[in-house]
Amino acid sequence: MNGPPAGSPPRGVVLDTDGVLLDSAVVHAAAWKAAFDACLGDTASGPGTWVPFDADAEYRRFVDGRSRYDGAEAFLTARGIRLPPGGPDDPPGCDTVWAVAARKEQAFQDALRTRPVAAYEDAERALTALRSLRVPCAAVSASRHARALLGAAGLDRLLAAVVDGEDAARLGLAGKPDPALFRNAAGLLGVGPQDTAVVEDALAGVRAGRRGGFGLVVGVDRTPDGRGAAALREQGADLVVPDLATLVRIVWGDRV
Repeated sequence: MNGPPAGSPPRGVVLDTDGVLLDSAVVHAAAWKAAFDACLGDTASGPGTWVPFDADAEYRRFVDGRSRYDGAEAFLTARGIRLPPGGPDDPPGCDTVWAVAARKEQAFQDALRTRPVAAYEDAERALTALRSLRVPCAAVSASRHARALLGAAGLDRLLAAVVDGEDAARLGLAGKPDPALFRNAAGLLGVGPQDTAVVEDALAGVRAGRRGGFGLVVGVDRTPDGRGAAALREQGADLVVPDLATLVRIVWGDRV
């Protein structure tokens, strides 16, 4: 954890959804593992010749924070697997990048039927505190499920704006590490990037916040041993915190 940033506190906050507001990153990671491992097994030359997808390290490095297509392409490329792009309507499979992405989407939807996604306990408290301080907040996500999941968790009432994967597709916004999602959300809040804090748990998201010229880039490391903090700082986080309540306390001096 770093000390409090110098200068005036940000006038707006843009928060990532999965892993920051909602305890859903682990569900996404498990869905990616199901999709990738099936395809890695299909392309293997024999038993024991392929290495399973690491739902921790590889998820954070290649997939977390990115759109489904970008995440699938990044991981497959890293493993030396070259697939044709295919198209958004490809059925779940392993023949194209879009098919792998669709396989992940199918696994994620299957998981949601048996494991509802909950908000982190500190998320509601932090958003409530920021609202009382008249600091507007927006949620962003590359996922097309984010808006519905935020509503189901009851956090949408505390947010001034949501920009999710559906909005990104409709508006043609590039995915992280491009800052387009964050800039769009800050615009909806009516606050310039230099007066806005970006709060992320994904390495790609922290890079996006830094590239976007945001006044404060915050990394959230919810790992029990704090093992993700160093990587978040390396990608450009000004401040790393274990939860959102700590963030509000450090930056705005509010006891949540």
